Amino acid sequence: MLDNSILNVALPTIGRELQATTTTLQWVTGAYSVVFGGLMLLFGAIADRFGRRRVMLAGLVLLGAASLTTMVVSTTWQLIAVRACMGVAAAMTTPGSMALAFRLFQADDLRVRAITVISTAGLVGLAIGPTAGGFVLAVAPWQVLLLVNVPIAALAFAGIRLGVAADEPSGLHADPLDIPGAVLGTATIILALVTPTLFVDEGAGSWAPWTAVAATIAAAAAFVRRERTARHPLLDLRLLALPLVSSGLAYKAAAGLAVAGLGYLVTLLLQFAWGWSPAMAAVGMLPQVIVLLAGGRFVAPFVRRVGLQRAAWLSAAAVVTGLAAFAALSRFGYPGVVVALVLVAAGMRVVGVAAGTNVLRGLPENRTSIGAALVDTSSELATGVGIATTGTILAALFTGSLTASTWSPAQAGQFQQALTIAALTLTAVAAALVAYGLIRSHTTIAAKEPHHV
Repeated sequence: MLDNSILNVALPTIGRELQATTTTLQWVTGAYSVVFGGLMLLFGAIADRFGRRRVMLAGLVLLGAASLTTMVVSTTWQLIAVRACMGVAAAMTTPGSMALAFRLFQADDLRVRAITVISTAGLVGLAIGPTAGGFVLAVAPWQVLLLVNVPIAALAFAGIRLGVAADEPSGLHADPLDIPGAVLGTATIILALVTPTLFVDEGAGSWAPWTAVAATIAAAAAFVRRERTARHPLLDLRLLALPLVSSGLAYKAAAGLAVAGLGYLVTLLLQFAWGWSPAMAAVGMLPQVIVLLAGGRFVAPFVRRVGLQRAAWLSAAAVVTGLAAFAALSRFGYPGVVVALVLVAAGMRVVGVAAGTNVLRGLPENRTSIGAALVDTSSELATGVGIATTGTILAALFTGSLTASTWSPAQAGQFQQALTIAALTLTAVAAALVAYGLIRSHTTIAAKEPHHV
């Protein structure tokens, strides 16, 4: 989280020093996200076979080494390659953190507290990144922003190496790795992550995004066919049918869709429609940051009070309600935006922990890493869909340039209409996901059923 947020503030500086084009500069951040999202399932499956601790330690070594190479970067494409390597490292470490926490504690309340700590750490990184990056850039070159990963990786390596025992063989499984399934699954996710950016960049009238859609569908169909027929599939699709798993992933996807869509829409509204400066827009987003950071202490008590399943669907419903509030209230000024930001942040703070815990509870013990990877992947994919949906609707309904210094009254009306339609569309999709999750979570299931799959 720190790695992405701290670099965004340096993109103009990087663009000037490396003489980057708009497209290559976009891939400085995009390469990390696409590789990270595309490889999580693969490394989740590898960790369940060879050990979560071992894969995390290897990922931390790669993270530190890739960060160090930033010192010799002289072109944008070299930096993109470094960012891609860091994305690989993130895919190796991120699912394992939740899986290790789940393994270390047996009681649900301790698991919730542990995963809340992990979530809080990530949110702190997300929140302090832009401010910290701005201060660093005032006194040091931009390369320092990536070198910060070296001491972090070293500290994490020492903590895991000394403080976490190696995985017990009984908690792993010895099935051979499904290489064709890994290739198809990775291709599907990468295409699904790249396709939304094509819709935003090229527009729905171009052939490129629709070709990417067709390729994504073809790769997904081939992946499903492979996993249904393989003797040792990368991802046993029967696991996705387990009620706790399917409901948790639905809630997580709904939250990811709403958070990404709302963040994108609020940024456009504040800076383009209302003319706020980037600094003022950052201040305008503070209510969300404050709730995300301060809300951690309330997650465990809330979950204890209502239970994991109710906490998951209630928090997901709060996120959807916040998105609906934005659609209804944004036209009346900033107070309506604050209501939306607070509702979404409060719901997101709980759903990330409750839904993630439910997914891992619903899986066999030797599938927790790929379960954690599924949680993160569902959120990544939903984020891409949310941004693509809003970008496509805006492109279809708004005539002229969004970035023009002044808009005509007609353009202002078009923007508000597009904003409302985009928010309502995302609300409908997110609400459908929450409804599906609620139905699945109420499916009758024997307590031990997941362990017999």
